[in-house]
Amino acid sequence: MMILGLVRWMQPVHGYDVRRELLSWSADKWANVQPGSIYHALRKLTEEGLLREVATEQVGGRPARTTYEVTAKGEDEFETLLRGQWWHVHQQPDPFLAAFSFLPALPRQEAAAALRNRANLMRASAESTRASLESDWIRVSKPAHVAWMFELWVARAEAEAAWCEQIAERIDSGVSYLPDEVAEAEGWNGWRESGHGGRQPTAE
Repeated sequence: MMILGLVRWMQPVHGYDVRRELLSWSADKWANVQPGSIYHALRKLTEEGLLREVATEQVGGRPARTTYEVTAKGEDEFETLLRGQWWHVHQQPDPFLAAFSFLPALPRQEAAAALRNRANLMRASAESTRASLESDWIRVSKPAHVAWMFELWVARAEAEAAWCEQIAERIDSGVSYLPDEVAEAEGWNGWRESGHGGRQPTAE
């Protein structure tokens, strides 16, 4: 959607300019768009009939540059994708949550320390993003909704930092990961014993 939307916004446009704009948005960090994949994506969108090549030019010994614009089919596809993202919540895979699901496998002291370290990293990220918000790059050269996106990142980072601190305190308090009534339920005793000849760290 990002590349299709940018071509629609900037058309007619070279792939180089699409790449430069995406990098200026740091889209590789939050939209799963890698700089090296942009030209391939443009060709694929063209093959699918969502984009069309307008012209190809070459200056001196430089590589040829192709100009693209969106087709009617591409317009329809962009609007479908756009509304699909606006009206639905999509949970993204998070490697940290995969690791957190095995919390009892870590010693309590290490788990609490790791969470506090994550909180510090989140706060640093929030401060860096806040600094960008206050810069001319955002205030002068970007539309208002770009700043609102940055505000969302700050809010998310600060919320996760607070959560990490809260859970670290609970871990330090010695609260049981596996209350007795839960431990007796089918399928949860595996947290206490690995079944491979070794013991997992106990929940208490």
